[in-house]
Amino acid sequence: MPYKPKRPCAFPGCGRLAESKQHCAEHAKRERDFYNKYNRSADMNKTYGRAWKRIRDRYVRDNPLCEMCIKERRLAPVDEVHHILPVSQGGTHERENLMSLCRSCHNKIHINEIGDRGR
Repeated sequence: MPYKPKRPCAFPGCGRLAESKQHCAEHAKRERDFYNKYNRSADMNKTYGRAWKRIRDRYVRDNPLCEMCIKERRLAPVDEVHHILPVSQGGTHERENLMSLCRSCHNKIHINEIGDRGR
């Protein structure tokens, strides 16, 4: 399967090429750290900390394929672990509240949620 062509890193003055994201490996970490420190609310860092990463990794290991795609008889690897009831609305990290999804299905769910809130 052909790969996407590499693109220049979006960090000012960096001449490296980035695989599939906006930034090269070095600047991707810098941007992520900056986002977590200044743009993400402190309570979200507590909610989605190291414990969440362990829970997520365990769930992905047990459910390596997108659950919505499987229902539609397609196979797609997991990109996101989705909370059925969002943590902000009282959801937990329990297995019954989690769903493994590919990026496409995860985006569809969030677009539908935004549409439902607007009505």
